[in-house]
Amino acid sequence: MIEIDGSYGEGGGQLLRTALSLAAITGQAMRIEQIRARRSRPGLRAQHLAAVRAAAEICAAQVEGAELDSRSLALVPGKPPQSGHYRWDIGTAGSASLVFQTVLWPLAFAGARSQVTITGGTHVDWSPPVDYVKRVYLPTLSDHGGSDIARVEVKQWGWYPRGGGVMHATIPGDSPPCGLSLLERGSLRKVSVLSAASNLPDHVRQRQAERADHMLRKRGIKPHVDSLAPPSPGQGTMVFVLAEYSHSRAGFTSYGRIRKPAERVSEEACRGFARFHKRGQPVDRYLADQLLLPLALADKDSCYAVSTITQHLLTNAWLIQQFMDVHIVIDGTEHEPGVVTVSRS
Repeated sequence: MIEIDGSYGEGGGQLLRTALSLAAITGQAMRIEQIRARRSRPGLRAQHLAAVRAAAEICAAQVEGAELDSRSLALVPGKPPQSGHYRWDIGTAGSASLVFQTVLWPLAFAGARSQVTITGGTHVDWSPPVDYVKRVYLPTLSDHGGSDIARVEVKQWGWYPRGGGVMHATIPGDSPPCGLSLLERGSLRKVSVLSAASNLPDHVRQRQAERADHMLRKRGIKPHVDSLAPPSPGQGTMVFVLAEYSHSRAGFTSYGRIRKPAERVSEEACRGFARFHKRGQPVDRYLADQLLLPLALADKDSCYAVSTITQHLLTNAWLIQQFMDVHIVIDGTEHEPGVVTVSRS
């Protein structure tokens, strides 16, 4: 049984999710202690518990410790990942995107099509919104030699704290990831802005859209701006900026909250893009660690340049190498740009 120290590195939920994915894929039993030890509320929250139950279901695993606030978990897979029609309800505004990423790669190796529906938070802090998964994460892997790994759509948006969003995904199951070489991003081809607000006055998303358009035009960029009032059981607002280059893409998100002006929401997302654009690397700080697992599973070596080396990236590299005979080298200093190489040992 593989023993994992959940307090290692950034000490958050990513360690658990990657371990669950790899246990399901490799068939190796694992135990993780000190789950989310570095968080203000350690242990399993609803989102993490949903990921545990989802991973266990697709590989018929035996599980110990699958309960709220648990800081220790053991999972023993009973069979290889099984395709099928799956539904998981987080029960809170916990991230549907992160539960999806936990089961995506096991189901990508299942050999047949799967339909997955996840209810929870589709657009919440501290996780990639579904727009990022759909417009940055999956296209990056498909554009560089991979086939259609998955298709994702949002049936209903889920904001914090209400949740209730519905995310649906189709995973062909016969499209494992390919290696990736991404050291140059090329020229900036297009910048798109999505200003979205649910169950709020129209002027909120209009002000967001106008401020984002103004800020980007000041930088000499003429963006394509969309305004959307998506269906949702709760209230929420966000701005998502998508930057498309010749060889890569990146996404930047900011959410509204009570007493936070709509203009500030746009400013945060646009400044995130501006910082990334100035650095010059093709892969943003969030995509950097999200790419590691699929590239470790690919049958070819990979190399990519990142805008920022983060603890999430370093921690995910360490965790993957506990399960797999793969060599991950990260050249550079934390908080600075760097280059990631993934190769078979």
